Amino acid sequence: MSLPNYHPKQLSLSPLENEVLCVIWELGTPTVKDVRDRIVSVDSKRKLAYASVTTILKRLAKKGWIDRYKESRSYRWLALISKEEAQILQAYEQLHQFLAVGHLDAVAAFADSLEPASAEQFEAIAQKIQGLRTDVTPDN
Repeated sequence: MSLPNYHPKQLSLSPLENEVLCVIWELGTPTVKDVRDRIVSVDSKRKLAYASVTTILKRLAKKGWIDRYKESRSYRWLALISKEEAQILQAYEQLHQFLAVGHLDAVAAFADSLEPASAEQFEAIAQKIQGLRTDVTPDN
C-alpha cells in the first residue's frame, strides 16, 4: 500500500466537514439536499440549514476533498479520494508530525509504552522500513 497520488490541499477538517465528507463517501454523488437529509435523519432534533450544508460543501471543495458537477438543475458532489486513501494520508501526516518532534528519547519512550499487540505492529512496520531500505540501491 502506498500514498495516494492525489492529496487534498488541506488535510485538517472540522467535525462537521468530516461528517459531511462521510455522507458523501456513503452516498456516492449526493446533492446538497441528500447530504442534509441524511445528517438530519440520524438526529431528528438536529437543526441544519440547507445553506449551512452548502457552505460546508464549498469549504470541502476549496480544501480539495470534493468536487461537483451539474446534473439537470442541481449539483452533485463527489469525493476526490476514497475513505481508505484519506485514512492513509491522515496517518502519514500524524506520523510526520510525531517524528518532527525530533527527540529520540520521546520516540523511545513512546515505543516502550506500547501494548504487546501495538509493539508487534510497530515491529512489523520497522521490518517493512528495513526491507524498503535494502531494496533501494544507491546511485553511483
